Amino acid sequence: RVHGEGTSDFRECWDSNFLFRSIANMGYRGRRKHLKRLVAPKSWMLSKLGGVFAPKPGTGPHRSRECLPLILFLRNKLKYALTADEVKKIVKQRLIKVDGKVRTDGRYPAGFMDVITIDKTGEHFRLLYDVKGRFTVHRIKSEEAKYKLCRVRRQEVGPKGIPFVTTSDGRTIRYPDPLVKVNDTCMVDIASGKIKDFIKFDTGNLCMITGGHNLGRVG
Repeated sequence: RVHGEGTSDFRECWDSNFLFRSIANMGYRGRRKHLKRLVAPKSWMLSKLGGVFAPKPGTGPHRSRECLPLILFLRNKLKYALTADEVKKIVKQRLIKVDGKVRTDGRYPAGFMDVITIDKTGEHFRLLYDVKGRFTVHRIKSEEAKYKLCRVRRQEVGPKGIPFVTTSDGRTIRYPDPLVKVNDTCMVDIASGKIKDFIKFDTGNLCMITGGHNLGRVG
């Protein structure tokens, strides 16, 4: 209906329907900004009645389902803070180091085998799994905090024929030992970022499962 009475009403109705359809077709832009507590990873050991939301991990070397944000490490594991706001005040003082680098983001995703250092208290921790696949606090000495173990995920040859390997914590190491292959374990010096030693992925070696239903089992 174009002519006659009620033309303006018809146009207003058509405009409102078009606006509603446009809003309904709009998608969610970017990554999700929030994380509900009930869908958080079980390895975080968060109580169901402790709130509605959980800390959303930021971008980093570990996947969001395979990491532990610094908020949970300092507040829930070490009990050094009571709230997330207190954790923010701690990390902003540049007191927390992950793998030798200062991290000022409370949502930074620390992961398996990462070394967390608190210089003010002289403490060193390595993130490990217990036999039930939950993150546990493992205190280590300063000598042990100088290296970490990484699994080789990729082995390729880059531009100009430069060989490199990519590890499980997001590192890219150039010119590795030619004997290092995919799934091998490397001992990486944290200060220099170079491979000190490596262990072949072979039968008879001791290993820890890092994914799946057997997460945390050693054998």
